[in-house]
Amino acid sequence: MSKLTIKSGKGELNLKKSKSLVGLKTTPDKPAEKDDYVEAEVHTNLGGFQVVSLKKDGEDIDTRLDEVRQRDEVEVGTHVYYAEGSNKPLVATGDIYITFQEGVSEGEQRIVLEEYKLEIVERRSEERIIARVTPQSPNPVKVAYMLQQVSLVKVAEPDLDTILDEYEFREPTDDLIGQQWHLRNTGSIPGTSYRIRQGADAKVADAWSRLETLGSERIVIAVIDNGFDINHPDLRTKVFRPYDLWNQSPTLSMGDPRFTHGTPCASVALAVSNGRGIVGAAPNAMFMPISGTSFSNRATEQMFDYCIDNGADIISCSWGTTDPNFNLGSVKMEAITRAATKGRNGKGCVILFATGNDDYDFVNFYAAHPDVIAVGASTSQDTYASYSNRGREVSVVAPSNGDWPILAARASWDEGISWESGVYKFYRDGRDRGSQYKHFGGTSSSTPLAAGVCALILSANPDLTAREVKEILQSTADKIGTPSEYVGGHSPKYGYGRINADRAVAEALRRREKQPEPAEVEETITAGQGLFRFSVQRQPSTGWGVQAGVYKEYGNVLIQVEKFQSQFNQPIIVNINELGGETVYKVIIGAFDTLAEAKQLHEKVKAAGISSFPTDLSKLG
Repeated sequence: MSKLTIKSGKGELNLKKSKSLVGLKTTPDKPAEKDDYVEAEVHTNLGGFQVVSLKKDGEDIDTRLDEVRQRDEVEVGTHVYYAEGSNKPLVATGDIYITFQEGVSEGEQRIVLEEYKLEIVERRSEERIIARVTPQSPNPVKVAYMLQQVSLVKVAEPDLDTILDEYEFREPTDDLIGQQWHLRNTGSIPGTSYRIRQGADAKVADAWSRLETLGSERIVIAVIDNGFDINHPDLRTKVFRPYDLWNQSPTLSMGDPRFTHGTPCASVALAVSNGRGIVGAAPNAMFMPISGTSFSNRATEQMFDYCIDNGADIISCSWGTTDPNFNLGSVKMEAITRAATKGRNGKGCVILFATGNDDYDFVNFYAAHPDVIAVGASTSQDTYASYSNRGREVSVVAPSNGDWPILAARASWDEGISWESGVYKFYRDGRDRGSQYKHFGGTSSSTPLAAGVCALILSANPDLTAREVKEILQSTADKIGTPSEYVGGHSPKYGYGRINADRAVAEALRRREKQPEPAEVEETITAGQGLFRFSVQRQPSTGWGVQAGVYKEYGNVLIQVEKFQSQFNQPIIVNINELGGETVYKVIIGAFDTLAEAKQLHEKVKAAGISSFPTDLSKLG
């Protein structure tokens, strides 16, 4: 029987017997003249066996293995198998995990075991045992297969060993990745003489190296837009629970040349690493395309509720309005709030909106929602993209065009930009980079780039709330432009700065490991005006408290002290220190004699969505 189908894990394995490999266990105290029958050693230890290829001398593998089993030094010889579609050898260890049907007595179980000359190794419950083959048993894979045909047996699964992958991180080798300066800016564009600014990128490649992965396959990015080409090679393997709002169907409309925007947007966030073309910021993330943008209250509720109900972690929206006739009413505001607080089983969906490309001093009304990450654009020179809308709601900027554009996927029906001569232009410099890509930009491009970075943040720490992801993205951004453009750490043009995926991932990992917060992390509260009543006294350097932030701006300290006192009804301690020539303020909630008491408060603070950790006051005095 050279082919067998057996139960394994949650499914089945279709096994085929190797025609050249076998597994051998030899006796240590008996010299082995393996050169007589071993052609080559393939693996030194797989399931306790040495996997080798045999010299067959014209004989089939069954005959040759039977001959080798007769040798004095060979204790056990077994066949090696391959699963259908795999090139990794499988060896049965000899153990079989058996679950009998409910109500089968131990006596009946013994009859089954005796039939196949099995011995019990371990009993785990009345129905579940681990059995092992004996020299009188058939091979364990065959025994498991035969046991599966016995009516008294519910499951019989042979214990199999195989070679596992070693996940040494390798950066993507997709052939157009060198053109994607927004992932790593080296100062030049391959194939052109155009100079860009080295380092003016989102530090995505550095974040991949820190994670030692291209992100988690469990993170789902929903892109709400129009014109998704889900057959594009960079997107087609990733599509998860698509929905067309206009058709009220999981089958997306495609092919209309008026709608092509969704394809490049999605690719910037999550284009797969497949060795060709481009890659997105989070190449392993799943892609939930939601087609059909709409200002309608009902449609707005439906698109965001669909994300909540179908497992979206991140929602990227490169659309909106700045027309004052169409400001957001309460229904739309509540729909976005619901997704930002109820999604991800209460952690909240991370929602990003483009600030808009109007060169206005106010942002897209959707981007102004307080639960949204409002994304503007910077350039390949690390400067402000002049079209990007400004305002106090801008969260961050991300690299896009304004100097040199982004390379993105294009829909197969995209007709490009028509010139008077009748030709169609997809690339700024006219140099063809293939029929499936084009130059792209605007806040339409910067927003999905930031969404991909948020996917890397959640890959590093999936327990973060949506609010924490926004805070991390802002607090780890690089301040570009001139320092005078920032007041309280914020600029109307740049928000809290240009996103830095590497620093953001490092902070997410730190929070997962609950390490002390670095002093340079700055909260995003920007006002500390008004009257404050003080009652100051010296705090002894003993006991424990809960550290809930490090600040550079004194106004932030005032705001937070007032909030924490009201929220937790505990004394607030401020530790003042110098760091790098600057004054920093550590805010600690509570003062307790024991660590246990501080931990109790820490749970309450953490439950309120505030990043914090117990701290030893004796080390702060």
